[in-house]
Amino acid sequence: MMRTDVSPQASWSYTGRTLGASAMEPFFVFFLLPVAFGILAELLLRDTKHASLLAGIVSTLVVYLSLEVRDPSGTWNWLATLLIAPLVIAFALTAVFVCYGRMHDRKRRLNGA
Repeated sequence: MMRTDVSPQASWSYTGRTLGASAMEPFFVFFLLPVAFGILAELLLRDTKHASLLAGIVSTLVVYLSLEVRDPSGTWNWLATLLIAPLVIAFALTAVFVCYGRMHDRKRRLNGA
């Protein structure tokens, strides 16, 4: 028995065809992009202080821009970015520090050998 008060577009968005692509988008925006920005910032700048600042700012701006692009109706706003920003910044900073630790540890081993 089908409910008549649900629009066909709303019921279509919950089917398996569109749920797979839309379910991966938050993972991409909130996890993969900040980690990629953190690694890229560390490799480009080679300075942990500047790389962490750059990765935190860029990843927060990317989250804001992705919310603006993906939600043109405006149901999500800058406040949503502020609520999600600590998580995104933490992923970016973790990537910077892990990348810095691996590069710094390798240099130390080569000099000590």
